[in-house]
Amino acid sequence: MAIEIKAPAFPESVADGEVATWHKQEGDSVQRDELLVEIETDKVVMEVVAPESGVLTKIAAQEGETILSEALLAIIEPGAVAASPAAASESAAVSAAPDADVTAGPAVRLMLEEHKLDAAQITGTGKGGRITKEDVLAHLADNASAKPAAAAPTPAAAPEAPNLPSGDRIEKRVPMTRMRARIAERLLDASQQTAMLTTFNEVNMAPLMKLRSQYKDQFEKAHNGTRLGFMGFFVKACCEALKRFPEVNASIDGNDVVYHGYQDIGVAVSTNDGLVVPVLRDADFMSIADVEAAIRNLGLKARDKKLTIDDMTGGTFTVSNGGVFGSLLSTPILNPPQSGILGMHSIQDRPVAVDGQVVIQPMMYLALSYDHRLIDGKTAVQFLVTVKGLIEDPARILLQL
Repeated sequence: MAIEIKAPAFPESVADGEVATWHKQEGDSVQRDELLVEIETDKVVMEVVAPESGVLTKIAAQEGETILSEALLAIIEPGAVAASPAAASESAAVSAAPDADVTAGPAVRLMLEEHKLDAAQITGTGKGGRITKEDVLAHLADNASAKPAAAAPTPAAAPEAPNLPSGDRIEKRVPMTRMRARIAERLLDASQQTAMLTTFNEVNMAPLMKLRSQYKDQFEKAHNGTRLGFMGFFVKACCEALKRFPEVNASIDGNDVVYHGYQDIGVAVSTNDGLVVPVLRDADFMSIADVEAAIRNLGLKARDKKLTIDDMTGGTFTVSNGGVFGSLLSTPILNPPQSGILGMHSIQDRPVAVDGQVVIQPMMYLALSYDHRLIDGKTAVQFLVTVKGLIEDPARILLQL
């Protein structure tokens, strides 16, 4: 009996998804739990695997198609055996003969139309001779390199060469991914629908760097390879500051202010698809080792596109570390409906006054962006000063002072 493969059930916050990539084609054999297709939503990429071994007899939703929750994706015939490679290639050649466009996915067909290319002139290197984006780009590159030679006039007829830059001015247009479009939408909403303001301070990282240097090896051995970084201290410092200034941990819902009696800290993680913010649940009850291990695991899941909707939803406050990329100073944008976000930056040696003497110290600029509709400037500054004090005296974090 045929098995219907359906899209995952999307949560309420996700309206629909888009079929990103099929890893199998019609007629292919599939094994149980083998990856069939990736569904891209505005938050995460979901993987759909085969529930049983068999043959993929029909693909109902093509790449680039928008689908709703639990929509039909494909049909598998369990226990069936795929045709031999020779027969499959012959069948693919016959089916592709009437219309060469069937050997290319929606995204590739769009590229062919934009560049006015004939699919029959491009050799496909994908499965069953399908034309991939790389094939199109390679064909364009070959044409670009051949043009100058074909158009070059004879030496006798060549006019005086103008002073123009050499090489083709190539442009590439690709559709924005759903995740990138959603990121753009949320950033625009944050700037238009909140009274966002940023306050700055700087923190002396010398005490924390000394503590980390002294105990990092012991810490790693005691906690099964978890490395001691700075994020754990900053997350814990923010948790303590949020308890003292609950407005920064609150959010606006219509005409109501929602005060959260817990600290779920979002940690900004950069991926190839854009910035994502997975959440550390109940971070106030986590140890520094727990925070460091959780951040590492979430970072790996983000890199491998394994983040789930649960990993991404919620959060009462966000910490973003642009310093890992060399940022010296920035104004982070709020992650609605949150009312505050802390921006960390790169550590640089700068001259500062210590006990009346000018000394060189490793300093970091901190930026707190906040929604001024809910948080007064005084509260924001006091929050940031609290974080600064805890980081400059890290023993207070452990003692909750």
